[in-house]
Amino acid sequence: MSKRNYYFDNAKFILIFLVVFGHFIRSYIGDNPFIFSLYATIYLFHMPGFILMSGFFAKGFHKKGYIKKIAQKILLPFFIFQIVYSIFYFFLYEDQPFEIHLLIPHWSLWFLLSLFFWNLLLVACVKWMKLKAPALLISTFVLGMAIGFIPDYLDVLSFARTFVFFPFFLIGYYLRKEHFYLLSNKAARIGLFIGAASLFYAAYTHPQIDQRWLLGSFSFAELGVSNIEGMLIRLFIYLLSFLMIAAFFSFVPKKKFFFTDWGKNTLYVYLLHGFIIKTFRDSEVQDSAESVILLLTVSLLLTMLLSTTFVTAIAQPLIESKWSKLKQLFAHFKNQNHLQKSYKERINNQ
Repeated sequence: MSKRNYYFDNAKFILIFLVVFGHFIRSYIGDNPFIFSLYATIYLFHMPGFILMSGFFAKGFHKKGYIKKIAQKILLPFFIFQIVYSIFYFFLYEDQPFEIHLLIPHWSLWFLLSLFFWNLLLVACVKWMKLKAPALLISTFVLGMAIGFIPDYLDVLSFARTFVFFPFFLIGYYLRKEHFYLLSNKAARIGLFIGAASLFYAAYTHPQIDQRWLLGSFSFAELGVSNIEGMLIRLFIYLLSFLMIAAFFSFVPKKKFFFTDWGKNTLYVYLLHGFIIKTFRDSEVQDSAESVILLLTVSLLLTMLLSTTFVTAIAQPLIESKWSKLKQLFAHFKNQNHLQKSYKERINNQ
């Protein structure tokens, strides 16, 4: 594996860990300024960073059958987990009727639906319409800011988030690996670290900031601002997000670590961790777990657990509609049993 793969796999694992951690600490942001500042800082870049990398790896969109491949890879697990989460919520929240809404994504599943549309928009804009980068980038930022004008139904088909976060996907598509590596020089790291620390301090001293701005799913009317104010605030958030993304990637290690290979399994962690988070939020354990160190540790352990070969092998039929990892796992256990049996036979014959 090349350094490039180490770098991006490291980035993906760290980002998915931050996603899990951010979801764990969500319950405490109203009472603890420090946790709120952590939450706000993380939410400025963890999903935008993922989206930017998704665009970076979408450079093969011109290949024949790309849309069909993406649809199978993304839409199938989306529909499967929409149904699975509907069943899960029915048992978790006993007072709610059983309903399946295929057009309104459950919780974190918005990312899958938007990811499909981002790829579709990329093909339409770059391949079919042949729009040039400057005009296309400006248009996506304007649309991302103006989508807040629409007052209702922004959650249908993840409509708002698709346009709010599309600029990150598109910029990721235009980036090259050299652009990421430019961030790792000493001067850039110092400047970006100071910028990130300043944002953290600003969030700590202003816990009254409405965190809904970071989610990209609310209209300006719902956020209580005029359309002009909303566009300016959205533009400001874009700038802060790109600052935090740059700061994050400037410190991503390029060497291989114990967690590097797990960076390939981020989709599994993303789709599966929600069951744990939702159960945690609905339990009494939540009331006694307001320790940042404890939540950080639990988040890391959960991310590692959901990245393991055993878990991904069990979940692969649901997520990828394949059985290859499960077959490999069975073959491994079969081989281990065979070796143990052979060893015992040798011992008995001595």
